[in-house]
Amino acid sequence: MENISSNITSILTLGSLNIPPKSIYPAFIFAMLSYCLIIFCNLVILLTITIEKRLHEPMYLLLINLPINDLIGSTAFLPQLMNEILSDSRSISYPACVTQAFFIHIYGGGTALILTAMAYDRYIAICLPLRYNTIMTNTFLIKMIILVWFSDLILMVVLFYLLLRIPRCQSFISNAYCDNPTLLRLVCADTSINNIYGLFITALLQGVSLVTVIYTYLQILLTCLRNKRSDAKSKAIQTCATHLTVFIILEITGLFTILAYRFEKASPFLRQMFGASSLIIPPALNPIIYGLKTKEIRSKIALIFKRKVSPF
Repeated sequence: MENISSNITSILTLGSLNIPPKSIYPAFIFAMLSYCLIIFCNLVILLTITIEKRLHEPMYLLLINLPINDLIGSTAFLPQLMNEILSDSRSISYPACVTQAFFIHIYGGGTALILTAMAYDRYIAICLPLRYNTIMTNTFLIKMIILVWFSDLILMVVLFYLLLRIPRCQSFISNAYCDNPTLLRLVCADTSINNIYGLFITALLQGVSLVTVIYTYLQILLTCLRNKRSDAKSKAIQTCATHLTVFIILEITGLFTILAYRFEKASPFLRQMFGASSLIIPPALNPIIYGLKTKEIRSKIALIFKRKVSPF
């Protein structure tokens, strides 16, 4: 096995995008505009929360992690995709492929954990409002954010350690980008431990996020139904609807991506399409949804742009 691994080139060949010659430039423009939109919208949310001191509350300080995570995922995927489209190059070095896969998985795990933390914050704010300031202290908030990123990092480091310890004997990747499942198919050895751990972290992240969101939102729904104040009820529903919309988009795109990999007979095109959608749609829609639906953020964004346009 060592001899086989030593003879394998460090350059990998990616699967074809199957883009007709006439569609190359439209596809490149679409990818470039998508990336520009993602960067612009997420930076607007990021800078708005950072600049405006009135938004330095637990809800928004947790939210600020979402655009950071979205920028990580889209930057790991779209620049490489644009290069592939324009240059028609199907080659990527093994270290670059592993790096891309690592940050794509960081993005996936991070999104689930961040939205879980935000659901807990909304639960405390709406169901236990009198204890909110006592529970959601700055110290607790910092610990929560550190726990989210540290857990995500440790889970993915172990995932890729298990991958890199096994020698590979192939150099063709059926997908248009790199991730753990496609890299695992390059290995000609027993991958039982990798498969078990991959299923474990998928079940863990999905289980924790789904259970937390379902429980917290059922409690929030009951609290809203019992609340006689229509203004407080509508504000709570609006805030939670925004978060729930983002979570549902993540779950739908993530579910189709996971199913496409689990079914061996799924066409490479569908696998690529679902994988790309999970890396483009949530990062593009998340800041738009939060920017338009969250009144405080929307008003602060409008105020910042008004200052820039009318300095006097």
